Amino acid sequence: MPRTAYVNGRYLSHAKAAVHIEDRGYQFADGVYEVVPVHNGILVDESLHLDRLERSLGELRIAMPMRREALKLISREVMRRNHLSNGFLYLQITRGVAPRDHKFPVAAKPAVVMTVRQMKPASKEKLEAGVSVITVPDIRWARRDIKSVSLLPNCLAKQQAHEAGALEAWMVDGEGQVTEGTSTNAWIITQDNVLVTRNANQDILNGITRVALLERVAEEGVTFEERSFTVEEALSAKEAFITSSTNYVMPVTAIDGKAVGNGHPGLLTMKLREAYVSYIESAGAGRAKTAA
Repeated sequence: MPRTAYVNGRYLSHAKAAVHIEDRGYQFADGVYEVVPVHNGILVDESLHLDRLERSLGELRIAMPMRREALKLISREVMRRNHLSNGFLYLQITRGVAPRDHKFPVAAKPAVVMTVRQMKPASKEKLEAGVSVITVPDIRWARRDIKSVSLLPNCLAKQQAHEAGALEAWMVDGEGQVTEGTSTNAWIITQDNVLVTRNANQDILNGITRVALLERVAEEGVTFEERSFTVEEALSAKEAFITSSTNYVMPVTAIDGKAVGNGHPGLLTMKLREAYVSYIESAGAGRAKTAA
């Protein structure tokens, strides 16, 4: 089935969709993006994603290109034209097109792109085996809380993980503390059954799945600490997992080739995954369904 994209006011064939060569997102990575999961035709936590989008734009001093309701209408039309039921919506906003100059252009109009992609849920085999991660130095800029399209360090680390046969790379700061994955948040469960993930500040992106899962953690009565942890602490943990809009809650069973716990997905990890999946299948996800 042909795919359709939205580019600056037009619905175009995905194969022919393009932006101007002087779009500042292309030349300077001067823009932000959001990835919104779609589950059974539902945009999951749409309001939280739009909140983060507005915050990221504000931090870069880029104006919202249109009202929220307009963005919502466009997203539903893109979903409808692509018959999307399960997958994700990708939304990117840049500062716009202007002659190449490091300074902000005076009159550039923010550029908007939306695409969608079908995605199958994680396989039973993947969930039963868990996934592996490697650790790499965190070489990114100091404002990781902004969901910027500037992702080259993340891409380099993700490629390194792929070449090592791992799903993800956990980035480690200069003090030996894990910050986050290239496209995920990192979590461990200690031998005392304490759930730990790094506190949300400028060192990490505060994932929407992370936010939603923390609410489930409170409901489940799980002991939780929001703090950094070292690679050594992760290797000695009872369980570990990653979260993201495309992975939900995914068990990690090996770090740098060494087994986590007994080398199998942990009971608490899978319990939290079930709680999150139940959440996104319920009205609690703040769901917004595409028009038929």
